[in-house]
Amino acid sequence: MRTRSALLSLSVALAATLSSSAMAAPARVVDGDTLEIAGVTYRLHGIDAPEAGQTCEKKGGGKWACGKAAIAAMEDLVAQGVSCDDRGGTDGYGRTIGVCIANGIDVNARMVETGNAWAFVKYSTDYAPIENAAREAGIGVWQANTEAPWAYRAHKWDVAKQEAPEGCPIKGNISKQGNIYHTPWSPWYTKTKVSLKDGEHWFCSEEEAVKAGWRAPIWGK
Repeated sequence: MRTRSALLSLSVALAATLSSSAMAAPARVVDGDTLEIAGVTYRLHGIDAPEAGQTCEKKGGGKWACGKAAIAAMEDLVAQGVSCDDRGGTDGYGRTIGVCIANGIDVNARMVETGNAWAFVKYSTDYAPIENAAREAGIGVWQANTEAPWAYRAHKWDVAKQEAPEGCPIKGNISKQGNIYHTPWSPWYTKTKVSLKDGEHWFCSEEEAVKAGWRAPIWGK
């Protein structure tokens, strides 16, 4: 009970840092740690969720679709609208770094609390105590040894880079949704073909793809 109370206290304290005047708005879930609100893409501060196509180890053996579960958890949290602040501008992909609140809940904290995301301690330790409690409880991604999303991305990148033209593994695809780029950890990556004659491209980094006018896919799009 004390662990649960500590988690709730931390979540409330973090939520209180947002402006009380912020209004909830509809959001599109890009993935387990990224939202799009009124044309602005927010990368949730201090957390890193499993990628959409990622699986995690299950207690007792086997695997479960932790990436899809994180997306579903995010969709539930923001279903009634959400507001996000700005924690210091944008990242290298043009996304605003922020803490998001939905129905009085710190979304960033709740994702970590429920074992649907890691505390991204490379950039912030704000949610490290919540992660420690989730790990001790063995919930979500902590029910068994599993690969952190940053390690998962690095592994997928290294493998795809060996087969990609000039070692540039990001696929720039043109579809009815527009110019979409797919990273090696995208669930659509292996199905995506690049047609240079149709104006599609291979990119060496996400920054390069964004600057060229491509965007990341949105879950379900």
